Amino acid sequence: MTFSDTLLKWYDEHRRNLPWRGLHDAYRVWVSEIILQQTRIDQGIGYYHRFVETFPDIYALATASEDEVLRVWQGLGYYSRARNMHETARNIVANHGGSFPQSSAKLIKLKGIGEYTAAALASIVFNENVPALDGNVYRVLARIFAVPHSIDTSPGKKTFRELAMQLMPDKRPGEFNQALMDFGSMVCKPVNPLCNDCIFQDQCLALQKQSVDKYPVRNIKRKVRERYFNYFLFQTNGPAGEPCFFIQKRTGNDIWKNMYELPLLETSSQLSEEEIFSNPWWKALFPAEKDVLIGKITPPMLHQLTHQRIHARLIHLKISSGDAKILRNRFRLTDNEGFNELPKPRLIEMLVMQADEMPTGTKISDCNIQT
Repeated sequence: MTFSDTLLKWYDEHRRNLPWRGLHDAYRVWVSEIILQQTRIDQGIGYYHRFVETFPDIYALATASEDEVLRVWQGLGYYSRARNMHETARNIVANHGGSFPQSSAKLIKLKGIGEYTAAALASIVFNENVPALDGNVYRVLARIFAVPHSIDTSPGKKTFRELAMQLMPDKRPGEFNQALMDFGSMVCKPVNPLCNDCIFQDQCLALQKQSVDKYPVRNIKRKVRERYFNYFLFQTNGPAGEPCFFIQKRTGNDIWKNMYELPLLETSSQLSEEEIFSNPWWKALFPAEKDVLIGKITPPMLHQLTHQRIHARLIHLKISSGDAKILRNRFRLTDNEGFNELPKPRLIEMLVMQADEMPTGTKISDCNIQT
């Protein structure tokens, strides 16, 4: 029995029951693949359902606003992928008649669709014989065949691609790719793989060498960037005395682009309370000396991204209507109900929840300070 026959037989008996499988719907397979690049399947299924319920087809996604897309994506991270999905949906509707191109070579030209996603879509939906290499697949192939090449290099990736292509059957290419992914996730796991239950234990060269934990080979270690975010919850009263606070929209080529956050002072290290209120950023907001009522300064909260560690804390301040008028020139005024409707990083949600008094009960439009 060939490698592919053995694997597909296992897959027929053990495949995971996932909501997008068997549909041959390019849109839903695409959504699932992008989401599963962000999170584990058990968590991703909920996000998948929420996304396709809100945007049931490519036209619904294409006609949505970016804020709507980011709001539904909220919590998954890597928000650039949500923006890329939105742009690609508009492109497909405008230039492809609402239908996905039917080959990996054409799919990869769409924004946000890389080599893996193009191959997964083309094989699963359009039956193209092309290998889809994700982390699970690299791990399975590296261990069974003791591949010595690093998956972090172009030559290494080429070696894996050629190996996967040699193993791929003429029929069922999409199921073969999914079988490799399932097998890597369920049996040939990153930690504590189920080698005693493995259908390839007699063939696995890494197991024979007792070096399963050495594969796949990785050469590149990226430095983690440390960032210190000081967020300010400037709380004030609206026209009817209702509590409101200020927010801003992130811009530029950085994390969380076009998401909403509180006013931010980013520094190279953690500042003391005295250093915060003597910082040029603060002086630029309030040139005149003033007393402020500090509601709370939270302990630093660590937020881990792929190559960044963010040390974030909240400075909760209660300010006068006069000071609020100054801040209106730079920030947007809202309340908690209005803020809940906007796309924002999970970190901001967690920080705002730590404030002493949270604004409730009014809409953004009702929350304008009168000049």
